[in-house]
Amino acid sequence: MVLQLLSAAAAVSHDAVPDWAMFAYLVSGVLFILALRGLSSPATSRAGNRYGMVGMVIAVVTTLVTHNIASLPEIAVALAIGGGIGFVIARRIAMTAMPQLVAAFHSLVGLAAVLVGWAAYLNPEAFGIAEGGHIHAQSSVEMGLGIAIGAITFSGSVIAFLKLAGKMSGSPILLPGRHVLNLGTLIAILGLVGYFTVDQSLWVIGVITLLSFIIGFLLIIPIGGADMPVVVSMLNSYSGWAAAAMGFTLHNSAMIITGALVGSSGAILSYIMCKAMNRGFLSVIAGGFGAAPEAGAGGAPKEQRPWKRGSAEDAAFLMKEAESVIIIPGYGMAVSQAQHALREMGDLLKKEGVSVKYAIHPVAGRMPGHMNVLLAEANVPYDEVFELEDINSEFGQCDVAFIIGANDVVNPAAKTDKSSPIYGMPVFDVDKAKTVMFVKRSMGGVGYSGVDNDVFYMDQTMMLLADAKKMVEDIVKAMAH
Repeated sequence: MVLQLLSAAAAVSHDAVPDWAMFAYLVSGVLFILALRGLSSPATSRAGNRYGMVGMVIAVVTTLVTHNIASLPEIAVALAIGGGIGFVIARRIAMTAMPQLVAAFHSLVGLAAVLVGWAAYLNPEAFGIAEGGHIHAQSSVEMGLGIAIGAITFSGSVIAFLKLAGKMSGSPILLPGRHVLNLGTLIAILGLVGYFTVDQSLWVIGVITLLSFIIGFLLIIPIGGADMPVVVSMLNSYSGWAAAAMGFTLHNSAMIITGALVGSSGAILSYIMCKAMNRGFLSVIAGGFGAAPEAGAGGAPKEQRPWKRGSAEDAAFLMKEAESVIIIPGYGMAVSQAQHALREMGDLLKKEGVSVKYAIHPVAGRMPGHMNVLLAEANVPYDEVFELEDINSEFGQCDVAFIIGANDVVNPAAKTDKSSPIYGMPVFDVDKAKTVMFVKRSMGGVGYSGVDNDVFYMDQTMMLLADAKKMVEDIVKAMAH
């Protein structure tokens, strides 16, 4: 949404930008960098958000002051409407719906890039990119790429939103010959962008836009639910590059800086997450290359095997007697909003002298950092939260591994079953803990990737079947007695 403000504010006639404005854009760029740095840690995330907001205010105000805006009152009304909608959404949105909200916002950024590109095409003289009615070759390439990336971002984000919101199957939808189709479409788009420099007919830019909308759809539907966190990060990167391309078209330094920062940081995060999931970065962005229909995705365990059921009282007693407890949260915790009760349980355990730590997998939940945000919301101390690589070696000495709403990130099939769609993904070694407590609603479901979990049936595993929040609250009550 931030990039849309710059897009709207920058769609103006091209005048010489004064030196002080360039300095203001530089300051806003530095603030954006500080914002990204701050958002890298929960402890500094609030400061990072403030840096980003101040930087955006400077960039937007500078653009409004230094350009010939048709009507400042109209711009103010538009900002008020957009800001008001954003404020209401931020106040009402549940943390469980945050991933699909992010995907929806990405789609709006992509659509904004498409609209700005078309505005520049229809009235290039107002943007200072044409001479004698012909758009400069460089500007036509920038415009074509901006529209293409924006359209891909829009349609891809719409599909991601539908998958994350449960309005579309999270399983890969594999079209026959999809890779040939995708590659051919991408080549056609690039070829038309090049042709657009010599023939700037309406049909050329129209076909570029249409094919880009189609390829965004085709790239995302083959990607399964287990890879959706990477998709969210990847679409974030696309939205940044779309904004940067439009920044060149609009001669707006702030858009170029902001878009490049968003694009590069999103690409780096996508690469890191692919590495954490043992996925090939190119294979994911190519649209699920190498994916196959997911085994075990039928929504039920593969076979009936014996398992042990426990109660809140059993869990409370065992954890109070333990020396160390490692808690692994997942999307189920987010759905039930159990983070506050979980922190209360951790506080009671610490009063009993139990060491309590929280283990966060890079792709737990439906978006990067989902569990970190929830635990921070519940005021869980930052020094008790550990990433996979920092805590995985401790499960061998751990008395209790308490899994709440997670599944795929603790599934040993990732290490042993080469036919599994999650094979090769680093997972927590909970099978090495002395006791495993697994909180889930029922035995009738499997993880988001659709794979059954052998941890359910281990001798040291106690299944705690109930809503996650209610189960933790019952454990807290049992501890208090």
